[in-house]
Amino acid sequence: MTQEVRRYGEYGERGDYHREIDKKWRYYPVYRAKMQYIKWFLENTSPEEKTLDAGCGEGILVEEYREKGYDITGLDLKYSSSHVKKGDIRDMPFRDGEFSLVLCLDVIEHLNYGDQGKALGEVHRVLRDGGLMLLAVPNLAHLASRISFLSTGELIRTSGIERHRGDRPIKEYIRLLAETGFRIDYRKGMFPTLPLISLLTYLFPDKVYWMHGIYNRFLAYPNWCFLNIILCSKK
Repeated sequence: MTQEVRRYGEYGERGDYHREIDKKWRYYPVYRAKMQYIKWFLENTSPEEKTLDAGCGEGILVEEYREKGYDITGLDLKYSSSHVKKGDIRDMPFRDGEFSLVLCLDVIEHLNYGDQGKALGEVHRVLRDGGLMLLAVPNLAHLASRISFLSTGELIRTSGIERHRGDRPIKEYIRLLAETGFRIDYRKGMFPTLPLISLLTYLFPDKVYWMHGIYNRFLAYPNWCFLNIILCSKK
């Protein structure tokens, strides 16, 4: 029997807005490249691996991969359905060591600084020994932000402070991962915010995805990039 969909907060106000991403959204190319990579990653894992998408929103990935036969569950504080359990990433309703893989995609930056370690500690708890977390976080110290700081004294935030309350430079996230018991196995950057591509992305987000493919392949030094995808293992 299908569970009734319940929406809270932004999903109550905006509906399932991730189902049809606005192509005029300035970070549309970054979002699209991220999702392409996440799907490639999942399709190179075993469908039998027990997987959690923590902070999954409407559970778009969960729904798609459950239909493909993957053992994947979603968790979100502001949404529930037949494939998404309502719950808080800082206090997850799962057993110790229950999952082999946890996805945590653009979630941690929405939490206050003091709650970020708590959330990562919960991910660590629900992972089996040697389990993996695939984390995606924006980098406050991306290249355009550094240039702006040098010239104006102001950083370019990755979103409004009311939305990304826990915005950090990527090296702070790396230290936080070590403090919460994770080892970084791999780190990938997306959207090196070079001036030309940043301007074109801002003005024409729906037309420059092909450029992002080139920049992400050849110039995506993670410390310069707007987004970092980090594969971690539980120590």
